[in-house]
Amino acid sequence: MRNGDQYHSAAHCRYLTQYHIIWCPKFRYSVLGDEAGDMLKKILADICSRYSYSIKALEVMPDHIHIFVDCPQTVAPCDIVRTLKSLSAVEMFRAFPKLKRFYAKCGKLWSDGYFISTVGHISETTVQKYIEEQKSHERKKEM
Repeated sequence: MRNGDQYHSAAHCRYLTQYHIIWCPKFRYSVLGDEAGDMLKKILADICSRYSYSIKALEVMPDHIHIFVDCPQTVAPCDIVRTLKSLSAVEMFRAFPKLKRFYAKCGKLWSDGYFISTVGHISETTVQKYIEEQKSHERKKEM
């Protein structure tokens, strides 16, 4: 892959918007075992497809989910999480009535919180170095 091939194009811009997102079931119960975990992967893949998010990596553990997604630059990170969590909860409750009964008192599958981190093609150090070098590059032009 050439260096620029991982970037996307939109009107007047090139971008790469990727996030590592982690969230847990309510009370961090281990409710995402074999069958539920497999179904959740399918549900998340379907949601991502509908919203033009590209899954780079996905792992469902019994008590939490890791997903690495590439998203359009027009979508706020909090909206990505809200979409994934809300739609997947509805689908999981539909697919697993026992799960819905288990969480009947609180009415929610997912905990309120989540972790999200940007993931770029280059490191923080590389960006800092690039920015610092721009100043010296401009000075050379002036001479």
